[in-house]
Amino acid sequence: MNGSEVSPERRTPAAVLWDMDGTIVDTEEYWTQAAEEIVRAWVPGGHPRLANTLVGMSLPDGAAALQRLGVPLSIDEIVQAQLQLVIEKVTRHGLVWRPGARELLAELNSAGTPLALVTMSFQAFTELVVAALPENTFAALVSGDLVEHGKPHAEPYLVAARMLGVEPGDCVAIEDSPIGLESARAAGVSTIGVACYVNLDGSDADALWSTLLGRGLEDLRLPLE
Repeated sequence: MNGSEVSPERRTPAAVLWDMDGTIVDTEEYWTQAAEEIVRAWVPGGHPRLANTLVGMSLPDGAAALQRLGVPLSIDEIVQAQLQLVIEKVTRHGLVWRPGARELLAELNSAGTPLALVTMSFQAFTELVVAALPENTFAALVSGDLVEHGKPHAEPYLVAARMLGVEPGDCVAIEDSPIGLESARAAGVSTIGVACYVNLDGSDADALWSTLLGRGLEDLRLPLE
């Protein structure tokens, strides 16, 4: 090509698959606070390095981590306690939306791009967020209690693609955590990382954005293979 660099041809994704906590709503801190409250109730002095280590992790995996710190409850008991604490915090303080998230969701809906929510939050909490968005924002919902293997396993993203009737390789995932990015990549989905509480520098994302503000469908176009 006469030594000049040629940009790859790009195509519109068949679907966009969204993480929720830390990507659409600024709720990661609520989950961390809830985990810390549970640990402090059972472990003297708590655990000062707990913050952010659970970001993106499935609730059962996170509960197992709390057990290893000394919380003497079953996985289900820890999950339900954490879930209830987070629901109480959202009910009391409301939802805080990540910058540009609702605007991008609205643009993609207007363009007819299928959207799926792929979150490790359980359905009881997911429904609170979905209910605060325009009706039928998402064509598919995959929550942590609907899959056998949570992130970083590929299953959540594979299930979302199957529910939408699209190939994972034709999709784009938007995530805020290394665990979530690993899950999407394992499923063969192209990834965009938008950091919230965890630094994503050095992650294996196809693109890293500082914010969703000002982003649109054109920014999500995939290079052809």
